[in-house]
Amino acid sequence: MPDESPQKTFATLFRNSAPYINAFRGRTFVLVFNGEALLADNFDTLVHDFALLQSLGIRLVLVYGARPQIDRRLQQQGLSTPLHKNVRITDSLALQCVKEAVGSARADIEALLSMGLANSPMAGVRLRVTSGNFVIAKPYGVRDGIDYLHTGEIRRIDAHAIHKQLDNGAIVLLAPLGYSPTGEIFNVTAESVAAATAVALNADKLIYLTEGLQITDDQQHPLRELSMQAAQQLLEIQSSLSDDIQHILSSAIEVCQYGVRRVHILDRKIDGVLLQELFTRDGAGTLINRDHYEDTRPAVIDDVPGILELIKPLEQQGVLVRRSRERLETEINRFMVVERDGMIVACAALYPLKNSPMGELACLAVHPDYQKQGRGDALLNYIETLARQQKLQQLFVLSTHTSHWFRERGFEPADIEALPAERQAMYNYQRNSKVFIKQL
Repeated sequence: MPDESPQKTFATLFRNSAPYINAFRGRTFVLVFNGEALLADNFDTLVHDFALLQSLGIRLVLVYGARPQIDRRLQQQGLSTPLHKNVRITDSLALQCVKEAVGSARADIEALLSMGLANSPMAGVRLRVTSGNFVIAKPYGVRDGIDYLHTGEIRRIDAHAIHKQLDNGAIVLLAPLGYSPTGEIFNVTAESVAAATAVALNADKLIYLTEGLQITDDQQHPLRELSMQAAQQLLEIQSSLSDDIQHILSSAIEVCQYGVRRVHILDRKIDGVLLQELFTRDGAGTLINRDHYEDTRPAVIDDVPGILELIKPLEQQGVLVRRSRERLETEINRFMVVERDGMIVACAALYPLKNSPMGELACLAVHPDYQKQGRGDALLNYIETLARQQKLQQLFVLSTHTSHWFRERGFEPADIEALPAERQAMYNYQRNSKVFIKQL
């Protein structure tokens, strides 16, 4: 088939992103990026994407780091601050450099956000950015015999104040600084601020924009989605993971345990990675899930539109028998579905026959984008398990196009007469489907 035209490709992409645009409106996302991102030539493009998200009704909290900016300021002053276990020891002179570097970085970010969506159809849209003493911190204290001085850790987040700013339509910008009730200022990490803020706000997403970090398996294949348990196993099994990846994975697991549903780990150097991750089904980074991102389960009445959309192309090709919405609603309790991020990507139905040890497997369909990835096998296994639970001894299927697929999975050819009389009476001779039976 010829390649799609740019116009058709755009239309397809826009249609596919529409459900996410609708689902994310009014949701709270916390995004964290470090000081290297601020120094990158394409940082203004990333800021443009932040502004685009906010214009779509997403409530944004941005948390920025400033380690390279702090290092530069220290170098200019002829100062050095040791690190212990990757945590900076901040004395009084260093704290002054931290405040200067962090304040300068904040001004730069606010200036870029003030440009909003310049040079776009939404140019002129006013984006309000607010900062404040929303992060309450305490001293990191003395650890391993070392006094960390003005380095701090998060005590709590003023979630009420942040929500109020978000309700007023502002983007909230948080610095890697914390404030104590006694008026002290502490140097804290951007990652800790982001994690604590996501938990305090009960955010829908925490998004790490990293410097080239990608989560892969031992074959270096990108891992697009991990449960909390799988992420923990990855930490325990892969000793070759870098310290940065281990730190982020550990933080992601902890955040999910405290109620944040999804944590995304992205390589911010990929152009448009934020939009790809949020508005395409398979994303562009690694998703850590508190809940199942993809689930095989019994269908419910709300799944009817998704099933109809899934099976419509196969009905038009004659692969499946046509089913009306009314029939599907009546028989929905017979169906199983694979749901991926709110989309039905596969379905199948089991029809036990009265007074017979046989059951019919029907309407097995997998979305074209997810074929040859094992979902059909997983769904078949699910149906077979269900059939055994119902004390069925045989499973049969009628097929016109996919006979080899079923034969490869243990179904044997049979005559129509092998079916119960009830099902023989319903056989459509015009379709001339082949019969296959599998012993359970």
